[in-house]
Amino acid sequence: SVGKTSFIRYLLESDFPGMHVGPEPTTDRFQAIMYGAAARELPGNALASNPDTPFYELSRCFGNAFLSKFSGCEVPSLFARGCTLIDTPGVLSGRKQTEDRLYSYEDVVRWFAPRADLILLMFDAHKVDISDEFKRVIEVLQGHDDKVRVVMNKADSLSPEELLRVNSALSWSLSRILRSPESRRVYVGSFWDAPLRHGNFLNPLFESEAVALLTDLAAVPRNCTVGRINALVARTRRVRVQALLLQHLRAEMPKVGSKDRKQRELIAGIEDVFYAVMKRHNLPAGDFPDVSKFRHTLATSEAPGVPR
Repeated sequence: SVGKTSFIRYLLESDFPGMHVGPEPTTDRFQAIMYGAAARELPGNALASNPDTPFYELSRCFGNAFLSKFSGCEVPSLFARGCTLIDTPGVLSGRKQTEDRLYSYEDVVRWFAPRADLILLMFDAHKVDISDEFKRVIEVLQGHDDKVRVVMNKADSLSPEELLRVNSALSWSLSRILRSPESRRVYVGSFWDAPLRHGNFLNPLFESEAVALLTDLAAVPRNCTVGRINALVARTRRVRVQALLLQHLRAEMPKVGSKDRKQRELIAGIEDVFYAVMKRHNLPAGDFPDVSKFRHTLATSEAPGVPR
């Protein structure tokens, strides 16, 4: 109902296999839209079993429960030549509906997020409230802020006064979840293949917003190599920090005596370990992992040289 599938059809300038459009949430599966010489639909298990596709790891990570809700298709579209699009199921609001999923929506998004070059969060201008599941999905995207774009769809059906209130409410809600001091850029318009509503004096604004969003999307293939280099450098910095932390922890472990007690002391005072490594190697605090998650990982797994 937000208009994700209609937006993809707008980009491709044609229908695509497996597409469902309606006023209610109609997309009930993750779908990968790729370029092909002829339009055809591809089952999820076939895609995930092919080591030449980027979806090969999905079968190992999520199994058949997810693959039965995953599919792909090929379309002879010029837009699809430069990228692969992922259409996602609508985010549900009822607790029972979300519990009926046979897979974790957030875990799937967590898998796709680092592999995506751009992530679009789409909102219906008439329903900008953020459900609990959608909030959890947005929180999963923390750390990928540079990839996230916010799109408010169907804005041409609102009056200028309503649009101002809705845009302010959406920006406020997102700022509470994304926890960023900067205000999030929101693309406002009506992103589908139907013309804008006649007589709305904001139509020139919506047209310029559409051009800006399409320009942003068009830059993705050109910036893909730079983005991958940036991701590689960022990951290298994180790996270096974690290696230095483990090295410090191993050096602190006693050669003889109660290793379990010493490990508990180190885990309890992991903040002091972070500070010592940061000062010794002159590292920025931003390169260090989340303290709570790192402590939990140490307490529940066996690191080399730091036995439980």
